[in-house]
Amino acid sequence: MNVKERLIQGLSEAGCSKETAKRIGALYEAGSYDEVLHQMKVQRCVLIDEMHESQRKVDRMDFLIRNQEKQMK
Repeated sequence: MNVKERLIQGLSEAGCSKETAKRIGALYEAGSYDEVLHQMKVQRCVLIDEMHESQRKVDRMDFLIRNQEKQMK
């Protein structure tokens, strides 16, 4: 497996769509390394946003659980 293929596989495993991983792989192959890093950082921000949204959902669920427990007492 060459560097481009490993990059695409790693991006896919990190949660990037196949299209995004292939696009970044194509940028790598074209030698646009600064743009590769930029796009990887953009994808990292997307993952952070998803993580924050998941945390908000967990926090909301915790709130609902506490309220339900209070009502049951």
